[in-house]
Amino acid sequence: MWTYERRLQYPVNIKQTNADLALVIISQFGGPDGELAASQRYLSQRYTMPYREVAGLLTDIGTEASKMFQN
Repeated sequence: MWTYERRLQYPVNIKQTNADLALVIISQFGGPDGELAASQRYLSQRYTMPYREVAGLLTDIGTEASKMFQN
C-alpha cells in the first residue's frame, strides 16, 4: 500500500543531551502516553506522509484524539 521511510525532515546534530529538558518537553505534551501526545504525533506525521488519503486519515485520528484530551 505504501512504504515507510524513517528519516528526519531536517538534519539534527545533537552535541549534548539534557535529560531534565527532555522531561519538561515530554510533560508539556501530556506525558509520553497521554492523549495530547498521541494527537500531536498523528498530526505531525501527516505532514511527512506522501499519500494524501493517508494524511487525511491521520488528520481525522489526530483531531479525534485531541477532543478526548479536552474532555
